[in-house]
Amino acid sequence: MSAAPAESPAGFRHWLRGNAWRFVLLFAAVLVPLGVFAALADEVHELEDLFFDEPLLWRMRGLESPALDGFFVLVSRLGYQYGVIPLDVLIVLALLGLRRWREATFAGFGFVGSALLNMGAKQFFRRDRPSLWESIAPESTYSFPSGHAMGSMTLAAVAIALAWRTRWRWPVLLLAAAFVVAVSVSRIYLGVHYPSDILGGWCAALAWVTGVYLVLFRRHRRPWRRHRQAGLPPQA
Repeated sequence: MSAAPAESPAGFRHWLRGNAWRFVLLFAAVLVPLGVFAALADEVHELEDLFFDEPLLWRMRGLESPALDGFFVLVSRLGYQYGVIPLDVLIVLALLGLRRWREATFAGFGFVGSALLNMGAKQFFRRDRPSLWESIAPESTYSFPSGHAMGSMTLAAVAIALAWRTRWRWPVLLLAAAFVVAVSVSRIYLGVHYPSDILGGWCAALAWVTGVYLVLFRRHRRPWRRHRQAGLPPQA
Protein backbone atom coordinates (compact mmCIF):
# COMPACT_ATOMS: atom_id res chain seq x y z
CA MET A 1 0.00 0.00 0.00
CA SER A 2 1.67 3.21 -1.11
CA ALA A 3 1.89 6.20 1.16
CA ALA A 4 0.05 9.41 0.28
CA PRO A 5 2.27 11.90 -1.51
CA ALA A 6 3.65 14.68 0.64
CA GLU A 7 2.38 18.17 -0.04
CA SER A 8 4.83 20.27 -2.00
CA PRO A 9 6.53 23.27 -0.34
CA ALA A 10 4.99 25.55 -2.96
CA GLY A 11 1.52 24.24 -2.18
CA PHE A 12 2.06 24.75 1.53
CA ARG A 13 3.28 28.30 1.00
CA HIS A 14 0.24 29.02 -1.14
CA TRP A 15 -2.04 27.62 1.57
CA LEU A 16 -0.26 29.63 4.26
CA ARG A 17 -0.57 32.87 2.31
CA GLY A 18 -4.26 32.27 1.79
CA ASN A 19 -4.91 31.45 5.45
CA ALA A 20 -2.50 33.79 7.25
CA TRP A 21 -5.37 36.15 8.05
CA ARG A 22 -7.07 33.34 10.00
CA PHE A 23 -4.07 32.90 12.30
CA VAL A 24 -3.81 36.65 12.85
CA LEU A 25 -7.53 36.85 13.63
CA LEU A 26 -7.33 33.83 15.92
CA PHE A 27 -4.49 35.39 17.92
CA ALA A 28 -5.64 39.02 18.02
CA ALA A 29 -9.38 38.51 18.43
CA VAL A 30 -9.64 35.19 20.29
CA LEU A 31 -6.50 34.26 22.21
CA VAL A 32 -5.58 37.74 23.45
CA PRO A 33 -9.13 38.63 24.60
CA LEU A 34 -9.49 35.24 26.28
CA GLY A 35 -6.21 35.81 28.11
CA VAL A 36 -7.36 39.22 29.33
CA PHE A 37 -10.75 37.82 30.35
CA ALA A 38 -9.11 34.96 32.25
CA ALA A 39 -6.87 37.40 34.14
CA LEU A 40 -9.84 39.59 35.07
CA ALA A 41 -11.98 36.60 35.99
CA ASP A 42 -9.28 35.30 38.32
CA GLU A 43 -9.16 38.62 40.17
CA VAL A 44 -12.94 38.79 40.39
CA HIS A 45 -13.20 35.18 41.56
CA GLU A 46 -10.64 35.86 44.29
CA LEU A 47 -12.59 38.99 45.30
CA GLU A 48 -9.58 41.16 44.59
CA ASP A 49 -9.93 44.88 43.90
CA LEU A 50 -8.45 45.88 40.56
CA PHE A 51 -6.32 48.98 40.90
CA PHE A 52 -8.04 50.94 38.14
CA ASP A 53 -11.69 50.28 39.03
CA GLU A 54 -12.48 52.78 41.77
CA PRO A 55 -10.24 55.62 40.49
CA LEU A 56 -11.95 55.51 37.09
CA LEU A 57 -15.39 55.37 38.69
CA TRP A 58 -14.64 58.43 40.82
CA ARG A 59 -13.19 60.22 37.79
CA MET A 60 -16.45 59.72 35.92
CA ARG A 61 -18.40 60.77 39.01
CA GLY A 62 -16.55 64.06 38.93
CA LEU A 63 -18.08 64.85 35.53
CA GLU A 64 -21.64 64.65 36.85
CA SER A 65 -24.13 67.17 35.48
CA PRO A 66 -27.86 67.16 34.68
CA ALA A 67 -27.12 67.20 30.94
CA LEU A 68 -24.73 64.24 31.15
CA ASP A 69 -27.16 62.41 33.42
CA GLY A 70 -29.87 62.54 30.77
CA PHE A 71 -27.48 61.73 27.93
CA PHE A 72 -25.92 58.67 29.55
CA VAL A 73 -29.27 57.30 30.76
CA LEU A 74 -30.47 57.45 27.14
CA VAL A 75 -27.27 55.87 25.79
CA SER A 76 -27.48 53.13 28.41
CA ARG A 77 -31.02 52.29 27.35
CA LEU A 78 -30.01 52.23 23.69
CA GLY A 79 -27.19 49.90 24.69
CA TYR A 80 -29.62 47.17 25.63
CA GLN A 81 -33.40 46.99 25.51
CA TYR A 82 -34.15 49.93 23.19
CA GLY A 83 -31.25 49.59 20.79
CA VAL A 84 -29.09 46.49 20.82
CA ILE A 85 -31.82 43.87 21.15
CA PRO A 86 -34.09 45.31 18.40
CA LEU A 87 -31.07 45.71 16.09
CA ASP A 88 -29.98 42.12 16.76
CA VAL A 89 -33.41 40.85 15.76
CA LEU A 90 -33.61 43.17 12.75
CA ILE A 91 -30.21 42.05 11.40
CA VAL A 92 -31.07 38.35 11.63
CA LEU A 93 -34.50 38.87 10.02
CA ALA A 94 -33.00 41.00 7.24
CA LEU A 95 -30.39 38.35 6.46
CA LEU A 96 -33.05 35.64 6.41
CA GLY A 97 -35.15 37.79 4.09
CA LEU A 98 -32.17 38.15 1.75
CA ARG A 99 -31.65 34.36 1.90
CA ARG A 100 -28.17 34.81 3.33
CA TRP A 101 -28.39 31.64 5.36
CA ARG A 102 -24.77 31.47 6.46
CA GLU A 103 -24.67 35.13 7.49
CA ALA A 104 -27.99 34.78 9.33
CA THR A 105 -26.64 31.74 11.20
CA PHE A 106 -23.49 33.65 12.08
CA ALA A 107 -25.44 36.62 13.42
CA GLY A 108 -27.95 34.46 15.28
CA PHE A 109 -25.30 32.31 16.95
CA GLY A 110 -23.28 35.42 17.74
CA PHE A 111 -26.15 37.26 19.42
CA VAL A 112 -27.80 34.37 21.25
CA GLY A 113 -24.55 32.73 22.30
CA SER A 114 -23.18 35.99 23.67
CA ALA A 115 -26.33 36.57 25.73
CA LEU A 116 -26.22 33.06 27.16
CA LEU A 117 -22.53 33.37 27.96
CA ASN A 118 -23.16 36.64 29.76
CA MET A 119 -25.97 35.23 31.87
CA GLY A 120 -23.92 32.17 32.75
CA ALA A 121 -20.84 34.22 33.65
CA LYS A 122 -22.84 36.56 35.87
CA GLN A 123 -24.28 33.63 37.79
CA PHE A 124 -20.86 32.01 38.12
CA PHE A 125 -18.92 35.04 39.36
CA ARG A 126 -21.78 36.72 41.28
CA ARG A 127 -19.91 40.00 41.54
CA ASP A 128 -21.82 42.73 43.34
CA ARG A 129 -22.44 46.04 41.64
CA PRO A 130 -20.38 49.08 42.65
CA SER A 131 -21.84 50.90 45.64
CA LEU A 132 -19.70 54.04 45.79
CA TRP A 133 -22.77 56.26 45.35
CA GLU A 134 -26.49 55.90 44.70
CA SER A 135 -27.02 55.50 40.99
CA ILE A 136 -29.76 57.34 39.09
CA ALA A 137 -30.30 54.13 37.10
CA PRO A 138 -29.77 51.29 39.61
CA GLU A 139 -29.42 47.65 38.59
CA SER A 140 -30.25 44.52 40.56
CA THR A 141 -28.36 41.81 38.67
CA TYR A 142 -24.73 40.80 39.08
CA SER A 143 -21.95 42.92 37.67
CA PHE A 144 -19.29 40.83 35.88
CA PRO A 145 -19.14 40.82 32.93
CA SER A 146 -21.18 43.82 31.80
CA GLY A 147 -24.17 42.78 29.71
CA HIS A 148 -24.35 46.19 28.04
CA ALA A 149 -20.66 46.10 27.09
CA MET A 150 -20.91 42.51 25.91
CA GLY A 151 -24.10 43.06 23.94
CA SER A 152 -22.90 46.23 22.23
CA MET A 153 -19.53 44.67 21.37
CA THR A 154 -21.26 41.58 19.98
CA LEU A 155 -23.49 43.74 17.78
CA ALA A 156 -20.49 45.78 16.64
CA ALA A 157 -18.34 42.74 15.85
CA VAL A 158 -21.12 41.03 13.88
CA ALA A 159 -21.90 44.21 11.93
CA ILE A 160 -18.23 44.81 11.10
CA ALA A 161 -17.75 41.21 9.96
CA LEU A 162 -20.81 41.40 7.72
CA ALA A 163 -19.77 44.74 6.23
CA TRP A 164 -16.06 44.02 5.85
CA ARG A 165 -16.23 43.02 2.19
CA THR A 166 -18.49 45.92 1.22
CA ARG A 167 -17.98 49.64 0.64
CA TRP A 168 -19.59 50.24 4.05
CA ARG A 169 -16.61 48.77 5.90
CA TRP A 170 -15.16 51.96 7.38
CA PRO A 171 -18.43 53.78 8.16
CA VAL A 172 -19.71 50.68 9.98
CA LEU A 173 -16.41 50.26 11.82
CA LEU A 174 -16.32 53.86 13.03
CA LEU A 175 -19.99 53.96 13.99
CA ALA A 176 -19.80 50.61 15.77
CA ALA A 177 -16.68 51.61 17.73
CA ALA A 178 -18.25 54.91 18.81
CA PHE A 179 -21.42 53.11 19.91
CA VAL A 180 -19.55 50.51 21.95
CA VAL A 181 -17.47 53.16 23.72
CA ALA A 182 -20.48 55.40 24.43
CA VAL A 183 -22.55 52.54 25.87
CA SER A 184 -19.68 51.31 28.02
CA VAL A 185 -18.80 54.76 29.33
CA SER A 186 -22.46 55.29 30.23
CA ARG A 187 -22.37 52.25 32.53
CA ILE A 188 -19.34 53.57 34.38
CA TYR A 189 -20.78 57.10 34.57
CA LEU A 190 -23.99 55.75 36.06
CA GLY A 191 -21.96 53.85 38.66
CA VAL A 192 -23.49 50.46 37.88
CA HIS A 193 -20.37 48.76 36.53
CA TYR A 194 -16.68 48.60 37.32
CA PRO A 195 -14.36 49.31 34.38
CA SER A 196 -13.15 45.72 34.69
CA ASP A 197 -16.74 44.56 34.07
CA ILE A 198 -16.68 46.52 30.82
CA LEU A 199 -13.31 45.14 29.75
CA GLY A 200 -14.40 41.60 30.57
CA GLY A 201 -17.57 42.01 28.51
CA TRP A 202 -15.64 43.36 25.53
CA CYS A 203 -13.16 40.48 25.61
CA ALA A 204 -15.76 37.75 26.00
CA ALA A 205 -17.90 39.13 23.17
CA LEU A 206 -14.99 39.62 20.78
CA ALA A 207 -13.64 36.11 21.38
CA TRP A 208 -17.06 34.52 20.96
CA VAL A 209 -18.03 36.32 17.75
CA THR A 210 -14.62 35.74 16.19
CA GLY A 211 -14.76 32.05 17.07
CA VAL A 212 -18.19 31.69 15.47
CA TYR A 213 -16.93 33.53 12.38
CA LEU A 214 -13.90 31.27 11.98
CA VAL A 215 -16.08 28.17 12.28
CA LEU A 216 -18.77 29.26 9.82
CA PHE A 217 -16.62 31.05 7.26
CA ARG A 218 -13.83 28.54 6.69
CA ARG A 219 -12.10 28.02 3.35
CA HIS A 220 -12.38 31.69 2.37
CA ARG A 221 -16.15 31.71 2.66
CA ARG A 222 -16.56 35.23 3.97
CA PRO A 223 -19.69 37.39 4.22
CA TRP A 224 -21.03 38.79 0.95
CA ARG A 225 -18.19 37.32 -1.14
CA ARG A 226 -19.41 36.00 -4.48
CA HIS A 227 -18.23 33.16 -6.66
CA ARG A 228 -16.12 34.41 -9.52
CA GLN A 229 -17.15 31.69 -11.91
CA ALA A 230 -19.85 32.80 -14.30
CA GLY A 231 -23.29 31.44 -13.68
CA LEU A 232 -22.78 30.42 -10.04
CA PRO A 233 -25.03 31.97 -7.38
CA PRO A 234 -23.63 34.00 -4.46
CA GLN A 235 -22.29 32.00 -1.59
CA ALA A 236 -24.70 31.46 1.29
